Amino acid sequence: MDSYRWLLYDTEDDGTIAVITLNRPEHRNPQNRGLLVELDDAFGRAEADDDVRVVILRGAGAAFSAGHDMGRVSAAERAPGPGQHPTYRENGGTKGGVEGWWRQEWHYFFDNTRRWRDLRKITIASVQGPVYSAGLMLMWACDLIVADETAVFADVVGTRLGMCGVEYFAHPWEFGPRKAKELLLTGDSLSVDEAHRLGMVSKVFPAGRLESDTIEFARRIAERPTAAALMIKESVNQTQDNQGFYNALQAAFTLHELNHAHWAVMSKGESLIQTPELGGPGWQQARPVQPLDPHHP
Repeated sequence: MDSYRWLLYDTEDDGTIAVITLNRPEHRNPQNRGLLVELDDAFGRAEADDDVRVVILRGAGAAFSAGHDMGRVSAAERAPGPGQHPTYRENGGTKGGVEGWWRQEWHYFFDNTRRWRDLRKITIASVQGPVYSAGLMLMWACDLIVADETAVFADVVGTRLGMCGVEYFAHPWEFGPRKAKELLLTGDSLSVDEAHRLGMVSKVFPAGRLESDTIEFARRIAERPTAAALMIKESVNQTQDNQGFYNALQAAFTLHELNHAHWAVMSKGESLIQTPELGGPGWQQARPVQPLDPHHP
């Protein structure tokens, strides 16, 4: 792509650090289809550039990413007509039903995230504010995660959509199995300090210093020889995969699609998620996210 509409691509330090910025700050950087396709292109651009040693992924404004776009932009991209994003006419987009939804989500929510996890460069997610649901997927695809003091983390699709987590189901690996169950069943948020204690977040920077401190951290990583850095990354990723990480992701994605099919059956084809008519609160009427508190029910 010659230019981007939904994100920014820059380089620092004579091109050794690539910086990809999600650029929908007025809506907390929700992930519409156009943004995800551009993000795949930007990651590929950084991967192909032999000068780039480290890639930083960040979000403009007060939040890294509040998850999938459930609003006007996403609806306009899906609707038939001249404004429809071309990806809705391929990769199962013309099939309809569960098959179409399954293939679309596999390509644009699951497989792209897995591909970014295996990028041939070291990647750093630099996050702030609410990082909800699909925001976790983008963050978890990166090798390292740094955050400022405003960051909080939650997957609310169980409590708001009646779904068993997001498509790239890394929760048990990032939170631990019992904490993953608790967070998914309650929709509660995890503080940045607790996320650091769990090992999910590497660094916690002061509010207002996230951008500059992330660059300084990336410079340290960029000092490593590229071959050594890649083999360190590959050693850890292959260890996870040999422990079952990739197979677990695939199995959980299949359950995710079964969950969509359940709501399609229950709603007689009207919805692929829980709605108020099906006994749930609906995502727009759900109670606010509350911080995880081990001393409170």
